[in-house]
Amino acid sequence: MLRVARNQSVRGRDVATAFLRWTYLRAVFHRGYVLVSSLYFVIDAHLSAYQLVVLGTAMSLVLLLSDVPTGVWSDTISRKWPLVTGHLFLAAGMVMTGLVTAFPLLLTTQILWGLGWGFSSGADVAWITDELDRPDRIARVLAARARWDLVGGATGMVAFGLLAWAAGLATAIVASGLAMAMVGLFVAARFSEDNFTPARERRLSASLSIFRRGVKLARRDHEILLVLAATMIVNGASMVGWLFPKQLVDLGFPNDPVLWYTALGILAFAVGAVALRIVQARIDGLGAARRIYALACFIGVLGLVVLASAPDALSGSVGVLLVSGIAFNVTRTVSVIWVNRRTTSDVRTTVHSFLSQAESVGEIFGGFALAILAQATSISVALMTAAALIACSGAMVARSRADRAATPAAVGG
Repeated sequence: MLRVARNQSVRGRDVATAFLRWTYLRAVFHRGYVLVSSLYFVIDAHLSAYQLVVLGTAMSLVLLLSDVPTGVWSDTISRKWPLVTGHLFLAAGMVMTGLVTAFPLLLTTQILWGLGWGFSSGADVAWITDELDRPDRIARVLAARARWDLVGGATGMVAFGLLAWAAGLATAIVASGLAMAMVGLFVAARFSEDNFTPARERRLSASLSIFRRGVKLARRDHEILLVLAATMIVNGASMVGWLFPKQLVDLGFPNDPVLWYTALGILAFAVGAVALRIVQARIDGLGAARRIYALACFIGVLGLVVLASAPDALSGSVGVLLVSGIAFNVTRTVSVIWVNRRTTSDVRTTVHSFLSQAESVGEIFGGFALAILAQATSISVALMTAAALIACSGAMVARSRADRAATPAAVGG
């Protein structure tokens, strides 16, 4: 008996280690690509502001449409192979980006990129929850996952920023895509599926049944509904982040804004990693998810108010660190952990796909609304509006009766 327990403990550590290593590597190449491609779209492809918005909107729409079908497939057939498929779509879109400059072709790359994230969304959390098979540890592992994602992101920004400077933007983009494909091979080789039983027969009817059960669970569980609503509001407000660089430049950012904003982004990753380390140590307590989420919203409101009213770029940068470094990273991580606690194994990916859809819907509507508001009034007004939205979300979570009792026993299954 002792030997079995020891073997389970060793396997649990191996599973968690492989998951965190994968998280770090994926973040390196993801963030490196995002940094370099954002410059490539402007400098090499010469896209207009309208075309840039269309690229981002197209990706969000693809995510919105693909999240639920891919989530149901993951709950029906496999958690591992959707992750591998997602990596292949991501890699294809990334490599293609570095080889073309025509807008229709770049739009295709973002559709592939969106499909890649659609296949990956929720499947990763479902896989580690099943294979770790430790309800008492999964929240801490997911918090650690978010922290390693930030560390990998900072590494990727430095590494691919230097590669783009030395070899060119297109070369760095293609290299990031090829590396993302290699990480997919890592998943295929290292991620086992010992605790998942796929549907062997009548997969279509099984998929429809899983979808209906996922909808039923999400509709009847008031805590899941609360997190979905809060996520939609916060993610809508988060689209104001596109205005941060312009606000800082208007406040008198130093002469080389690209260098300084990159440095600020890396510092935000570091601040977020520290915040998530604190969350990781405290997330298991009764009511902790509700309190941490509400506190993160308060920090986000404070940061946006500071940025909107800052007299100079230095104090404005403090506001960016509070919002981007702490608030958005913590709320995203806590929402995943919270929903995961309330979800049964048979529909885990499907319910997480609903969370991803809430993010996409918030980003689509919030992005357009805040862009129109900033154009009609000012950036400061848009920032304060986003602060009001986050304050509403935080108040809604803080005043709710959610997370004040033990999680249902069925959720551990």
